[in-house]
Amino acid sequence: MIVESRKVVMVIGGGIAGIQAAIDLGDMGIKVHLIEKTPSIGGRMAQLDKTFPTNDCSICILAPKMAECFRHPNVTLHTYSEVKEVLGVKGDFSVKVLKKARYVKEAECVGCGDCSAKCPVRVPNEFDFGMRRRGVIYLPYLQAVPMVMTIDRDNCLYLTKGVCKICEKVCTREAIDFEQKDTEIDLNVGAIVVATGFDPFDPTGLSEYGYKRYKNVITALEYERLVCASGPSGGHLIRPSDRKPAEKIAFIQCVGSRDVKNNPYCSTVCCMHSTKEAVLAKEHDSNVQSYVFYMDMRAVGKGFQGYVTRSEEEYGIKYVRGRVAKITEDLERNPIIWCEESDSPTAVKTKVDLAVLATSLIPRRGMEELSKILEIELDAYGFIKTASLEPFDSSREGIFVCGCCREPVDIPESVAQASGAAARAAEIVAGGFS
Repeated sequence: MIVESRKVVMVIGGGIAGIQAAIDLGDMGIKVHLIEKTPSIGGRMAQLDKTFPTNDCSICILAPKMAECFRHPNVTLHTYSEVKEVLGVKGDFSVKVLKKARYVKEAECVGCGDCSAKCPVRVPNEFDFGMRRRGVIYLPYLQAVPMVMTIDRDNCLYLTKGVCKICEKVCTREAIDFEQKDTEIDLNVGAIVVATGFDPFDPTGLSEYGYKRYKNVITALEYERLVCASGPSGGHLIRPSDRKPAEKIAFIQCVGSRDVKNNPYCSTVCCMHSTKEAVLAKEHDSNVQSYVFYMDMRAVGKGFQGYVTRSEEEYGIKYVRGRVAKITEDLERNPIIWCEESDSPTAVKTKVDLAVLATSLIPRRGMEELSKILEIELDAYGFIKTASLEPFDSSREGIFVCGCCREPVDIPESVAQASGAAARAAEIVAGGFS
């Protein structure tokens, strides 16, 4: 299939930044092709319960944006797709996009979930970080856009062993199509906006924190799924080890960040993110006592310092300044936090029910490969390199950058950068300034 037009922009990444860039460009009358690697747009914001500093429901903000993007007459979504080749120059890029087979007819499927309910195979659900399981035919999450099921080709019994086809039998709309093949789409676009987001740092290698060894030590994004009403525990704040209520929680800052052995940069959002999670814990259960172990409190955004102050005064959150040396576990699987406070020469230990690690934000997996395809430079940390006086311009003319693929930023900053990158792209395709 070939799509030809130079008055078109391609946006890579369907998180909140990519969605905002696509909507802005579409509203200017510019055609947009939004390329998303996973089966649904939404990105990391879809995994969050609330947003700081207002504590607004994350999906309540995101879902209307996703719907607007999906229905926009100037935006074409290419989900479950990857960019494989980019040739040409600004104003005239030739792009090859690989669209992977869902083995489901998008025009017929309504996302009812009957097929998934009957699927005999269950695998870890990556959206919930493996804390619950999903069918091999699945919807990424309840508000997914597009609302279309996808068959996991690596675990499907029919695609791997030639047996089963139960999903095909129960689908009343006859939407299952095991004959689907991966297809290649050729696009001609005038500019490109990259908004591929971030991945959370995996703290497994930091043995001092006991992640994966101790069941009651989890990451901040795992915590987000735990407290979310649509998450694996139905929004109940429980310990993974025994499913008992967690009433004492420790939030550990700078796990993998500001660390010369891993990521020496500050990840920007963690101080406020942990504050928000501690506030949510108190809102879930008034008996909860939360501790935030931090090195420096970096509350630099509008209203952020006030949010921290309110968390102390109204929610009773205790902030402990000091670097956590290690986490151990007692016989009842309670994490024990060992920390030397900055204003005390002796180490203190705090026993809690649950320990939450605020892990570093790192570039998306596959960013190095994508940078080679786009022929753009990365910085020393693997984020896309931009010029100080042209903050949205990559090293290749006509390719622009926004959000966490550029540097760790929060949601409002990602949205603001998306609008800036969209404006730069519009200048190219609309024949304005270059």
